Amino acid sequence: MVFSADLILNLLATYLWAFARIAAMLMVMVVVGSRTTPTRIRLFYALSITFAVLPVIPAAPVNIELFSFAGVLVLLQQILIGIAIGSISVFVVQTFVVAGQIIAMQTSLGFASMADPSNGQSSPVVGQFYVLLVTLLFLTFDGHLLMIEMIIRSFETLPVSMNGLLAADYHQLASWFSIMFSAALAFSVASMVAMLLVNLSFGIMTKAAPQLNIFSLGFSVSMVFGLFVLWLTLINVPTHFENQWMRGINMMCEILNNVCENP
Repeated sequence: MVFSADLILNLLATYLWAFARIAAMLMVMVVVGSRTTPTRIRLFYALSITFAVLPVIPAAPVNIELFSFAGVLVLLQQILIGIAIGSISVFVVQTFVVAGQIIAMQTSLGFASMADPSNGQSSPVVGQFYVLLVTLLFLTFDGHLLMIEMIIRSFETLPVSMNGLLAADYHQLASWFSIMFSAALAFSVASMVAMLLVNLSFGIMTKAAPQLNIFSLGFSVSMVFGLFVLWLTLINVPTHFENQWMRGINMMCEILNNVCENP
């Protein structure tokens, strides 16, 4: 059996461009793309998935050479597609990080912070607590498997070519920042109102009986009420995460040219 140079280059291009899209998503997405996951494991994970799906994905375009300027542009397009899909899952998780910061500031728990291994910065413990809960929910809903399935199906709805994501797709990604802050505020508004009532009660008690010096105990009492409110609002985490995750899935489907409608 004789393998021509064109056949070998075509197979190599198909593998390389598919690997670039899959690896870019895995390097960014939640859990797999975090700093706590070693880079070597992520690399082997991307290699194994690419090898497994290589026989079923469409072949690379024959009119684009691998070692050419057009081939480099196609490679960059695949990387951008993978980064865009992986970033949506990060935005979903960061929504609850922002909500945790808002709740921590309102409940006097903002001073307690710890190093965040995912981004290398310090963040409030409340935000880290929500990150752990949301990460477990992400794995419970098989979010990582769904994203891998979507990125594989995207080779049919958004094939490898010079045409990648449109300007409208990047605009949708940028608009997610406003969605993230509005969703975080909607999640934390109950805690904000509860702590507002607590502080209002302190103000009324201080006005009615100034000799009690309520504000000397207000900090510790606010912390206790803050922990109680935090415990009461835990029941709403799965519902809010499901809403945000479904919103993220819909955006992934739109960016990948309605990949969810592809059987």
